[in-house]
Amino acid sequence: MAVTELTSAPADGTRLGQSTTDLVALWGKTPIVQPAAANQGAITDSSGGTANLTTGVAALTGTYNSTILANAIATIVANLTAIRTALVNSGVMKGSA
Repeated sequence: MAVTELTSAPADGTRLGQSTTDLVALWGKTPIVQPAAANQGAITDSSGGTANLTTGVAALTGTYNSTILANAIATIVANLTAIRTALVNSGVMKGSA
């Protein structure tokens, strides 16, 4: 099988799209602009820092009440849903079997 390479290994790398408004897709999907939405932002904890294993959402389980835990879970779910939507819409991920 003859394979066509996307790159010729330039020193500065290879890029798809010059700007966020260029249409890009993979595996036969309809090309789309770069997904952008507020729920794609970094998840932060109540101190305003980026969530991580020691100071972020994971630490909420032993520190905060169930309402804050529910909000943290909802934030994570919204973020993961935005990631999934972007991956499915661009063709990186099929989305179902």
